[in-house]
Amino acid sequence: MHAWRAHTFGSPEILAWEQVDDPPLADGQVRIEVAAAAINFPDVLFTAGAHQVKPTPPFTPGFEVAGVVIESREPSLPPGARVAATLPGAGGYATHVIAGPRTTYALPHGMPFEDAAALTITYQTGYLALHRRAGLRPGDTVLVHAGAGGVGSAAIQLAKAAGATVLATAGGEEKAAVCRALGADVAIDYLREDFVAIVKDRTSGRGADIVFDPVGGDVFDRSTRCVAFEGRILVIGFASGRIPAARANHLLVKNYTVIGVYWGTYSRNEPTLTRRAQDELYALYARGAIKPLLSAARPMADARAAMAAVASRATTGKVVLTTR
Repeated sequence: MHAWRAHTFGSPEILAWEQVDDPPLADGQVRIEVAAAAINFPDVLFTAGAHQVKPTPPFTPGFEVAGVVIESREPSLPPGARVAATLPGAGGYATHVIAGPRTTYALPHGMPFEDAAALTITYQTGYLALHRRAGLRPGDTVLVHAGAGGVGSAAIQLAKAAGATVLATAGGEEKAAVCRALGADVAIDYLREDFVAIVKDRTSGRGADIVFDPVGGDVFDRSTRCVAFEGRILVIGFASGRIPAARANHLLVKNYTVIGVYWGTYSRNEPTLTRRAQDELYALYARGAIKPLLSAARPMADARAAMAAVASRATTGKVVLTTR
């Protein structure tokens, strides 16, 4: 097999396309011939050594793939099965991967591999955040930050599918238009508009019931000014590069909750929840309620350039690497 491998930490340019030995299968595992591998912003952090999980070089980035099972030691996933898989230990930027049964999902009939690769981690994160952690109810107002990004675009679709009113922020009018196309009721260009003022205006001063925040930094700080009484701020990540600190006195006086949501912990500790979420996601996809926003499908050979584009925030939605 071949894989993009990093022998040290750094920018995507450090990755090298190398031939590596096919690892053996353990009981319950499958070997997947990769057709598509989705790029996530955490892949950039993983490669740079700045992710919550710090790998030991050499390593291969990539946490979600789709393809065909070519070897199996799991009866429920026979050779020839079309599947998607999440890889808590990474390794997706490769021609083949090994996955376990708890995080490998048989694809619905006719689902393209590109959609399948993009419909796992970010959508599971959004589903668990909104439904399990925040208790989303029809009629809630949800503020989604970075709405044109991978996890933000998923959150807009999932919130709308659940009957929420969605206000989304994005950098620039082009990305704001993407949010509107995804279903956002209000799209805010944070480069020229004050999202705090707009949220308060659109909610008659009450604020957002749920804030979905993959950005952190100043965005988190300002979100505390427009979260509703007994609202919930979902901490998804820190794409801004600054980890904010919640002010306990403000939490006390305003009666809102700050909730952490980390997909990796669910995948490792509660895989029954991620599987249940994936079943719900496939049902929503079948109804046409959600569909991954794919900004590009690029050959696996372009992995370094594609990662750099994601790192620079020049993309919208998800970028997917393909081998076919």
